[in-house]
This record gives sequence, C-alpha cells and structure tokens, in this order.
Amino acid sequence: MAIQRTFSIIKPDATKRNLTGAIAAEFEAAGLRIIASKRLHLTKAQAGVFYAVHAERPFYDELCTYMASEPIVAQVLEGEDAIAKNREVMGATDPAEAAPGTIRAKYALSKGENSVHGSDAPETAAEEIAYFFSGLELVG
Repeated sequence: MAIQRTFSIIKPDATKRNLTGAIAAEFEAAGLRIIASKRLHLTKAQAGVFYAVHAERPFYDELCTYMASEPIVAQVLEGEDAIAKNREVMGATDPAEAAPGTIRAKYALSKGENSVHGSDAPETAAEEIAYFFSGLELVG
C-alpha cells in the first residue's frame, strides 16, 4: 500500500463537546499521522464554497449553517491507504449504521451532526487540503 494524504474535519458538534483530542487519538491509534491541524470558525460563505458540490441538494443550506455554527478542526492525515483507513475509522455517515467502535458510532449525535468529515477520493483529498492549508503547513 502507498502512503497517502487525506483531509479530515472534526465538525462543530464534536468541538462543542470538547471531543477534539479523543477523535484525534482515534486517528492516531489507527496508524494515521496528523501532519497539519488548525482550529477555525468558518463563515457560512466559506462552508458554502467548501461544500459547493452539494449546492443543489436539499440539505445544503442546513449543512452550511451547521458548519458555521461552532469552530471546526481541519486536519491532514497521512498513512498507508489513508483515505480508506480514515473512512473506516469514521464509520458510516448515519451513526445508526456505523460499525461499533467507529468515531461516528461513538460520538455522532445524528446523521447531520456526525462529528467528522473525510475525503472520499485522492482528487477530493487534494482539493480539500488545498482549500484549508498551504504547502508550507504540511509538515509530514
């Protein structure tokens, strides 16, 4: 397996409940290395640009409002097959369907407030990483 980078967000519901450290520890325990991390408070417009791919979906406005409701922690994770590993560690989007022991099974409040985001493909990861981080901030 090749070493990859992927993008992760610890979402507002999790930062509000002070779960940042616990969630970061889950990624590290799974063999993913955090090579960049920053806490920031998105505006609704910034969330809208990030989630533009969902602009035509009925949940888009609610998603952007939620992502701007509290601070987030944006991270770049690195490791073998990092994209798939991150998605495995996160669990299914709907916490009711997430495997036991996954982040969403443990911490998510609902399908909408599901505590974490992770890239789904190498191209998406590259775009999402570039939205939040400059090359100088990636210190792997």
